[in-house]
Amino acid sequence: MAHLSCPRGGVTGMGNGVREGPVEFQRDVEPITARVPAEDNQEKKKVLNSLMSGALAGAVAKTAVAPLDRTKIMFQVSSKRFSAKEAYRLIYHTYLKEGFWSLWRGNSATMVRVIPYAAIQFCAHEEYKQILGNYYGFQGKALTPFPRFIAGSLAGTTAAMVTYPLDMVRARMAVTPKEMYSSIVHVFIRISREEGLKTLYRGFTPTILGVIPYAGLSFFTYETLKKVHAEHSGRAQPSPPERLLFGACAGLIGQSASYPLDVVRRRMQTAGVLGHTYSSILLTMHDIVREEGLVRGLYKGLSMNWVKGPIAVGISFTTFDLTQILLRKLQHGPGLDS
Repeated sequence: MAHLSCPRGGVTGMGNGVREGPVEFQRDVEPITARVPAEDNQEKKKVLNSLMSGALAGAVAKTAVAPLDRTKIMFQVSSKRFSAKEAYRLIYHTYLKEGFWSLWRGNSATMVRVIPYAAIQFCAHEEYKQILGNYYGFQGKALTPFPRFIAGSLAGTTAAMVTYPLDMVRARMAVTPKEMYSSIVHVFIRISREEGLKTLYRGFTPTILGVIPYAGLSFFTYETLKKVHAEHSGRAQPSPPERLLFGACAGLIGQSASYPLDVVRRRMQTAGVLGHTYSSILLTMHDIVREEGLVRGLYKGLSMNWVKGPIAVGISFTTFDLTQILLRKLQHGPGLDS
């Protein structure tokens, strides 16, 4: 009976006495096993960079426009007619009565909401772009228009779902005197005790319905303008002023499309402290139009948003891009250009 012998490092055949060379399996396997952890680490760094860049982008942008944002909310939730003159009077009156820093009242709640919101939104957008790129076969290339819009909408929806209660708290703090709520935690406690936990999600539906066109159009416009710029200028990346301009255009288009739903959600969020009862989106819209008119009601404060929105979105996109580039250069050396 023949005996098969397989000594370490080689193979001995039967009958012909031919000894074949060593088979070095280990040499082929090593690069594969070493490569997987490296790819995992790279992906983790990418996600962390997106989260950090998004958080900083949201904080810088919202702080820059906080006084205008608070003024806009105060008009949105009241029946007063909006005008630039009345907005200026409100800001000046608030400054005289409550002091300069009162113009940033509610900004702490805004930061608590915006930092995680922006971090999640920008990070989710990068991930959704990659997922959709793989699905549609655009790996490493710019997405076509429809997937570009879907990536933005999904990113905004994801962020809004996670951080919505903080948006409710921020709206309450913006329209109430500081004696009513002493802190963010106090707002949560009083709302939960006096109005119920479900109140923290009042206005959630119009928020999501507004986020879909807003985030979708904002990211779509910004990414499209960068793509067109690269094709016509021959430069892979726009300059910071160009990024600000592209972001401003994105904010203008996105916020104009979703603005009526923004008014509706603010009314629903602040109904409990302003003596109103709004049970649904359609009834809220109906009451606003009946009492204040279509344009003056549902588009109240839009002209201020045309000032505030483009500034905020432009700063946000630009800060995110430049922070991403800086972090990559710090990690990979100055020779890398994103």
